[in-house]
Amino acid sequence: MAKPYPKHPNLEGAFAPIHMECEAPDLVIEGEVPKDLFGTFYRNGPNPQFAPRGDYHWFGGDGMIHGFYIENGRVGYRNRWARTIKWNTEHEAGESLFAAFNPMDSDESVQGLETDGLANTNVIWHGGKLFALEEAHAPFELDPQTLESKGTWDFGGKLVGPMTAHPKIDPETGEMLLFGYNANGMISEHMSFHVVDKDGNLTRSETFKAPYAAMVHDFMVTREHVIFPIMPLTGSMERAMTGAPVYAWEPEKGVHIGIMPRNGTVEDMRWFRGDPSFVFHPMNAHTNGDVITCDVCEFEEAPLFPKPDGTPGDPDKAVPRLTRWTFDLAQNSDEYRCERLDDLPCEFPRLDERYAGLDYRHGYLACGELGGGVGGFSSIGHRDHKTGKFDIYDAGPQCATSEPIFVPKSTSAEEGEGYLLSSVYDAERKASHLQILDAQNVSAGPIAKAYLDHRLPLGFHGNWRPGAG
Repeated sequence: MAKPYPKHPNLEGAFAPIHMECEAPDLVIEGEVPKDLFGTFYRNGPNPQFAPRGDYHWFGGDGMIHGFYIENGRVGYRNRWARTIKWNTEHEAGESLFAAFNPMDSDESVQGLETDGLANTNVIWHGGKLFALEEAHAPFELDPQTLESKGTWDFGGKLVGPMTAHPKIDPETGEMLLFGYNANGMISEHMSFHVVDKDGNLTRSETFKAPYAAMVHDFMVTREHVIFPIMPLTGSMERAMTGAPVYAWEPEKGVHIGIMPRNGTVEDMRWFRGDPSFVFHPMNAHTNGDVITCDVCEFEEAPLFPKPDGTPGDPDKAVPRLTRWTFDLAQNSDEYRCERLDDLPCEFPRLDERYAGLDYRHGYLACGELGGGVGGFSSIGHRDHKTGKFDIYDAGPQCATSEPIFVPKSTSAEEGEGYLLSSVYDAERKASHLQILDAQNVSAGPIAKAYLDHRLPLGFHGNWRPGAG
C-alpha cells in the first residue's frame, strides 16, 4: 500500500508529485498558436512514484516525460513515467525500495540489484531516437509519439559507463558529443568522452582522469574545442560510508577546467585553474582564434548540497548569475578571466541551437527572484549579447516557469527569429500551462497559452523535435 509523502520542500506545492499518466488530445488555447509551429515540445523531471526511502533529494525522483504535440494551431498533451528497472520493481512491490543517493538506505531485497537509472533530467531527439537522460547511466529510449518506454540504449554495446544529461549536438555536422563522470562505475575521478555521428553511431570513445572526483553536470563544446569544468562539488564513497554526504561542497579544491582540441585527444588536454565557484549549466561557448569564450550561469557556492560534515551551505552565495569565462590559449598561464555580465539571478540558459558552439548573439533564461513566489523562477529573459540588454516577461509571483526552449520560425530564419516555449505552474489555478512567446519580443507576453487541468511538477529540462511535414 502506498504511503503518505513526507514533508519536504521538493515534495510540496509546485514540486508535489502527480499520480497519473494521461492524455489530452486538444487543449484549451488562449490566444493563437502560430501555424508555423509544428512539432513536439518534451519536458522531463522528477516525479517519485512512491514516498521516498531515507532523505529525499530533488534529483532522486522517478523520471516523468511530458509531451506537447503542436500542429495546425492545436496542442495535444501526453505524459508517461520512464519505466526503468527501479520504477518497475517498485511498482510491483507497491512501495519505494531504492534510495537514490545512499544505497545503504535501500531495501534489503534490492541491495546489489543493478538498475538503469532514473531517466529524470533531460529528454533529447537525435539519430531518429528519443532519449530520457540522467548523468549516472546510459540513455533510456522512449517512443517519440506514445512516450512508451523502450529501455536502455548503449549504441550497439559501444557505450561503456554513464552518459551526461547534457550532450551537445553540433549544428554543422549533426554529431552528438557527450561525456560521463564516475566513468569506472564508482565515484572516482575517471571520466569518459564520446562522439556519436548524425545517424546515431558511436564513433569515438576516450577516457581520462580529472583532478578530483566531482559532480560534473554539464560541459561546453565549440567548433574547435571541448571544455570540461571540474568544480568542487566533490564525490566520496568513503565519506558516504561514514554517514556523511556522498556529494559535498569543498571550495578549497578550487576549479579546474580542462580544454581539449576536437581534432586532438585527451592527451592534448590543457588545464586551467580558478577560484571556487559552481556551474550547473552553460549557455554557449565559441572559439575565435586562440580565445575561447564561455557564457555560464555561475554560483559562488553550489546549491542543494551541504558541506562535507553535513552542515548546509550559505544560501546567499547559492545564487546563479550570468558570467563570461575567457581563456587565452596563446598565454603561458593556467589562469582565465571571469566577468559578471549581469546581477540578475538566472538559470536554465538556452540559445538558438543552430548556433551551438559558434559565435552567437541571443540567449534565453529562466530568471527573476530565486525561489520567489511558489518556487523556482517566475520570469523568462532574453539576453542580447550585442547590446547587453535583457528583455523580460514576468508571469507573476504565483507562477513558476521552466527553462525556455527556442524554436526557429524556419530552418532559414535569422538567429533569434522564432518562439520560446516553456511550461508554467500557476498556483492560483493549481495547474500548469504551456506558454509561447515571441523570442524577439519577450516582454510583450505570451502569444498563446495551452491549458492543462493538472500541474507539471517543477522539473529540469526539455527539447524540441521538429514535425515531419
